[in-house]
Amino acid sequence: MFRKQRFAVSALAAGVLLFAPQAFAQTVFVTNEKDNSVTVIDGKTLEVIKTVPVGQRPRGVTLSKDEKWLLICASDDNNVQVFDARTMELVKTLPSGPDPELFILHPSGNPLYIANEDDNLVTVVDIEKGTVLAEIPVGVEPEGMGISPDGKLLVNTSETTNMAHFIDTETFEVIDNVLVDSRPRFAEFTSDGSQVWVSAEIGGTVTVIDPKSREILTKITFDIPGVSKDAIQPVGVRVTKDRSKAFVALGPANRVAVVNAQTFEVEKYLLVGQRVWQLAFSPDERFLYTTNGTSNDISVIDVEKLRVIRSIKTGRYPWGVVVASF
Repeated sequence: MFRKQRFAVSALAAGVLLFAPQAFAQTVFVTNEKDNSVTVIDGKTLEVIKTVPVGQRPRGVTLSKDEKWLLICASDDNNVQVFDARTMELVKTLPSGPDPELFILHPSGNPLYIANEDDNLVTVVDIEKGTVLAEIPVGVEPEGMGISPDGKLLVNTSETTNMAHFIDTETFEVIDNVLVDSRPRFAEFTSDGSQVWVSAEIGGTVTVIDPKSREILTKITFDIPGVSKDAIQPVGVRVTKDRSKAFVALGPANRVAVVNAQTFEVEKYLLVGQRVWQLAFSPDERFLYTTNGTSNDISVIDVEKLRVIRSIKTGRYPWGVVVASF
């Protein structure tokens, strides 16, 4: 069964090379967890430009608001590395707690909110001054980080406590906790701030929450013919700005679910690489990039056509992905 599945993915990767996208100048950055590196990809040609060594066990990755800096969670170095996004030269390191995994910037561009998996804290860091502004106690094994468009509300998910923690960004206080399904991994606000989507890896669901009332609006489940329920493990989530569609990475199911973000119905499953983990839109939302951990590649999805158009080899265990407009 494994050999058949691997062949199917390989055949897909070979076949989609025929569909080269017409893209604006963009740069894709992929963290490779096992290689301690970042793969840099030309978003127009979809070819690897270079591979850059970084800190140990790089996972979460994001860009500063002005796209001057690339920020990387160097999990085994217990810090956040800041690189010049164009030259990929190390600029500085920022403090964090032990084992930073995911982070998110305030919509203004500063500060940075970091989930530290090993000490049950969210660390708040001023990225310009390099100082810690606050340490916020949350649940066990914090990971997912989402922030409302107005920057007033932060959501952290704790994998072992199975909760979404709602945090006031002015007071740094936890104002509410919402119980979700087992092992929540990611939190994504809709562009209008009316919903936050939380994936549960072991629970196999995505919980949609009203951030004002903290009431659960719905739970989305997934069913893929021929794929075991145990293999359907939601991780990364991305919702289009117009809230028409959401995309959910389903881990070892090797699929990305396409969800109608208005009705919450699953419309389609897209076959990608093995153990699909995180997702990132291009700035224009024409393309969605997926990191596929055990096939050591990323998949490129045409968002309008809902079709995988390319597979690109990276380093070992690609984990995080972000796309710059340059």
